[in-house]
Amino acid sequence: MNRAITSSIKSVTLALGILALGHSAHAAGVDSRNYSCPELQRLILSNRFIFINNPNFEDFVVSDVSYCSGGGISGIIRLRTVPTKDFPECPVNYCLPIKGTTGGN
Repeated sequence: MNRAITSSIKSVTLALGILALGHSAHAAGVDSRNYSCPELQRLILSNRFIFINNPNFEDFVVSDVSYCSGGGISGIIRLRTVPTKDFPECPVNYCLPIKGTTGGN
């Protein structure tokens, strides 16, 4: 399989896993503005990844690089920020897309 197809399959698998195993609010996405920065960080760590759904950011964030497509050494994380109820810029781990694909995961 080529990398783009493999990456797409992993993304779909990740999304289906969230829908099947995650709490319904987490599957639909969380609005980071409803949490303090430490609460959001704990939520990400306890769930390993979540979908943030607010006007400023709509994508998955992860607890570490192993949850990025490709995982391990081949995964690349960038620190991004999202607004929370206590900080306008709370840092979160965002997976960079693999070259030739779209999306973060």
